[in-house]
Amino acid sequence: MKNILFVCTGNTCRSPIAEVILRHKAAERGLELDVRSAGVSALKGAKMSPNTAETLRSYEIAEDWASTPLTKEEVGWAELILTMTNGHKRYVVQSYPEAVDKTFTLKEYIESDERVLSGLKEFEELVAEYHLKKMIGESVSEQDHARMAELQRNIPNFDISDPFGGSLETYRACAAEIEEALHKLLDKLAQEEA
Repeated sequence: MKNILFVCTGNTCRSPIAEVILRHKAAERGLELDVRSAGVSALKGAKMSPNTAETLRSYEIAEDWASTPLTKEEVGWAELILTMTNGHKRYVVQSYPEAVDKTFTLKEYIESDERVLSGLKEFEELVAEYHLKKMIGESVSEQDHARMAELQRNIPNFDISDPFGGSLETYRACAAEIEEALHKLLDKLAQEEA
């Protein structure tokens, strides 16, 4: 059984949608997954937003659910951490450096284009080198700055927009975007199990 943790901001919209839909879709496909979600700014025990609950009812899913703040325990439990945005990913990696090798945005994790993945890896290595040099007082070359900018322009946007405060249609569109990504995630996880 694989432990998967979804992360967003308040753990009342995107990550609960991902958690609940993945749990149900995995059960339908016979994949054994333990799925949780947390928020980088979540209050413990908050209810999911009304539009999140209504959106999940349209999937014929109703769960008793409460928000969870992201903690060291949640990070340690997870074998795979999937965030809703690159900002969430940065937060997880900066707060819990031990999680760097298991933390991705959801859309990044399911990306299959090798050119995109190669560019992303190079970009992240250059950014890490940039921060290290900055910490020890070294300067970064103009060539490295130019390469980072070039790579960043070519990397797709892996973020899933926050529907918080939006209409029910906005939440449903967000859920559809997440569901599409989860189908690809399930395919990838099934291949890994085979």
